[in-house]
Amino acid sequence: MTKSLLVLGGARSGKSAYAESRAAAHAGDKIYIATAEVTDAEMGERIRHHQDRRGKGWLTVEAPLDLSAALRELDAPNRVILIDCVTVWINNLIFHDRAVEPAVADFCAALSQAEGKIIMVSNEVGFGIVPENVLARRFRDLAGRANQSIAATADEVVLVVAGLPLTMKRSAPE
Repeated sequence: MTKSLLVLGGARSGKSAYAESRAAAHAGDKIYIATAEVTDAEMGERIRHHQDRRGKGWLTVEAPLDLSAALRELDAPNRVILIDCVTVWINNLIFHDRAVEPAVADFCAALSQAEGKIIMVSNEVGFGIVPENVLARRFRDLAGRANQSIAATADEVVLVVAGLPLTMKRSAPE
């Protein structure tokens, strides 16, 4: 497995299941950094679905805002860290009126210094129509730029469509 992997895809594309399968192949400690916050019953159900699918053997850490700090704190050579998901983190930053671009730059710096295996899940939101409102367009643009920055930093990038992975980038494994 490469050192860092970004898994992109649309809603319900199979990206999280693919990322989890890649992480499950790792023999060391498995850590799941969750960025979602339970804001309603439907989001609570989505979170439970992800937890049930992962099963036992994972340490789950919630980091809805301070993703870079969580990565730096939890990173270790014998670990795989699965971050799900970058776009939810961006949404949280916007909602809590935090600057997104510096946070993404800091995250990329933490990612480039990581010693363990890091797998990140993110939505590809730029395939659809241009949103009609300013906030949705801002979110789409920030998510797209974040995905570009993280993809440039990551060793491997996989796009998942209809449950099928397509490798977009692969650097030599370490």
